[in-house]
Amino acid sequence: MTTTYSEAEQEIINLLELHINAELQGDLTTTMSTMTDAPHLLNVPNMMGGDDYAGVKRFYENHLVGKFFPPDVEMHRISLTVGKQQIVEELVIQFTHTEVIDWMLPNIPPTDKKVEIGVVVIVGIKDRKVAHEHIYWDQASVLNQVGLLDTKDLPICGPESAQKLLRLKE
Repeated sequence: MTTTYSEAEQEIINLLELHINAELQGDLTTTMSTMTDAPHLLNVPNMMGGDDYAGVKRFYENHLVGKFFPPDVEMHRISLTVGKQQIVEELVIQFTHTEVIDWMLPNIPPTDKKVEIGVVVIVGIKDRKVAHEHIYWDQASVLNQVGLLDTKDLPICGPESAQKLLRLKE
């Protein structure tokens, strides 16, 4: 199924893709150029991010841009909802925990375990720039998958929920 977007919606999608690609390529200058003068970023599960331009830039520079993405990272878009001032992306991120991933698992040494996790990113748009990012994922599932949370008697799953999202997308 192909979705057709209006010109304004496609402009927002292009902005988001430029922002994400700059993060993936380790390009801090381009990443920050996609943002307003007063953005904020919040990784909800661990409260990491930044509350203004300098804080967001510091977070990106020290914890994300050019630092997170292990060589085998894969991102699979499940859905994309585009509004006039906000875009919501649902995706599955898959990777092997072969290096420290500050933004998701701060201070956790590599476990060499495979992680598959559903993520929701809510991006606010203002004046054709990214005004905020709120990023959600199930931290208990991540901790379970890297072997740091015993879930034997807890209602917590591992990669099964991300795998189901991928199957439902097909």
